[in-house]
Order: sequence, then structure tokens, then C-alpha cells
Amino acid sequence: MKNNIKVHRAIHDLTQESLAEKVGVTRQTINAIEKGKYDPSLDLAFKLSRLFKASIEEIFVYEDNEN
Repeated sequence: MKNNIKVHRAIHDLTQESLAEKVGVTRQTINAIEKGKYDPSLDLAFKLSRLFKASIEEIFVYEDNEN
């Protein structure tokens, strides 16, 4: 799943490590999400949404692979 986490991190002046601490995951998890190698749980997506004060749709880009 594509996402804009790196952009939102830059806006909020957060490193992967500091973002990970704020949402209760590891830096490796944030890195994997940013690279599209890992889709976050719904709980984590909501935590990121609240932290960035942005909708989930602004952070994550859903791609319909059925086309």
C-alpha cells in the first residue's frame, strides 16, 4: 500500500525513530510501512492519523488491484 508517511514525518519534523516511539512500534516497522513492505494494522493507521491530524485517506493510498 502506498503512503505519505515520509511527507507527514517531514512536516512534523519527526525521525522514523521518534515517530515509532510515539505510536508504540519499532523504527523498522515505520521503515517497512514507508517502503510499502508492510501494511499497518487498523489500530496503527488510526494512531498515525491522530498524530498527524490527517485522515487515513491522506496518509494511505488504497490501490485496487482487481483492475
